[in-house]
Amino acid sequence: NKAGVYLEKEFRKAGADEVQCQPFKIDINTFPGKMAMSVDGKKLMPGIDFNLREFSPGVKGEYPLYYIDTLNYDSKRIFADLEKPEYKDAFVVCDFWFSYKHGADFKRLQSKDGSKNRGIIYTWREPLKFYKAYGEKVSDKPVIWVSSSFPKDAKSVGVDIENKFLKGYECFNVIAKVEGERHDECYVFTAHYDHLGNLGKKTFYAGAHDNASGTAAIVTLAAYYAKHRPKYDIYFIAFSGEDANLRGSEWYAEHPVVPLKQIRYLFNLDMIGDNNPVQYCEVSDPGEHGYQLFEKINAEKNYFKSLNRGKLAGNSDHYPFAQRGVPCIFLENEGGDAFQYYHTTLDTWENAIFDSYEPTFKLVRDFIERY
Repeated sequence: NKAGVYLEKEFRKAGADEVQCQPFKIDINTFPGKMAMSVDGKKLMPGIDFNLREFSPGVKGEYPLYYIDTLNYDSKRIFADLEKPEYKDAFVVCDFWFSYKHGADFKRLQSKDGSKNRGIIYTWREPLKFYKAYGEKVSDKPVIWVSSSFPKDAKSVGVDIENKFLKGYECFNVIAKVEGERHDECYVFTAHYDHLGNLGKKTFYAGAHDNASGTAAIVTLAAYYAKHRPKYDIYFIAFSGEDANLRGSEWYAEHPVVPLKQIRYLFNLDMIGDNNPVQYCEVSDPGEHGYQLFEKINAEKNYFKSLNRGKLAGNSDHYPFAQRGVPCIFLENEGGDAFQYYHTTLDTWENAIFDSYEPTFKLVRDFIERY
């Protein structure tokens, strides 16, 4: 919300003709308090050595560890072992991808009625990712992700983790408009300004690449079109709630400030600051004709080595519009040197790269001139 207030001021400074905030509410689980974990007495660092699945409840105490035998996997033996006194309230430890192959068993381990374990610890490659997409609820048991350096034969784990579930938390989308010569149709630029917040009091996820890069881009685009008046109105929408499962864009798509049928084309800019010479994109079915123009412009100007078109997915804010028949494209510069840091504590301005910003800007500018 602090970022949203800042963006409202920036759009006004950029010369937008209208700026408004569109409020909506979400339910979201957060971790603003204590965030401590140790294994056999050795302290672990939040965000680096461990983090939480977004739906985890708080937990406090010292608990035994039970390691899953992945070479001789026997689910009946696992649940029988967890009934034994020495494993009372144990945390089950397993590689995440192995657990993925035995989903039904691990779903049972996460349920308070399915097994007597206290929680689950999944090992994961570094850097550890943190998410918010399924944070609209709190699960029965905590699920903790740890780095691959987590010991393979530890005896116990100590945890002191606090969660706070926010019911009806107030968020808002920031909507700016630059007037064109015609008002019967419009273009729309979108980018999400929310990220992941805190994991405890000291660990913060800045989100420089994801998605300060896209958000900054739509502010500079607003400034450009305020000085170079377009033929059609252009809206610039900074969404909140994207990392909480596209909540802001879904709300807007249900409550648009102009009818969705008036959108000539929508551009969603998410993680555009990187150095991959190949630009990733997704396109809605009604946006197919526009995509052909994107490819033609790029071939003429060599902004990117090529455009890599992926399958349309619900992975960013273009998706609610694509589902409703809006011509749209999702632009993301993935796979460069900065991409490894997204959703980690290392996604900071120090690790940010801006190579793909200028060619992205020019590509969408040229598109609007010729579409």
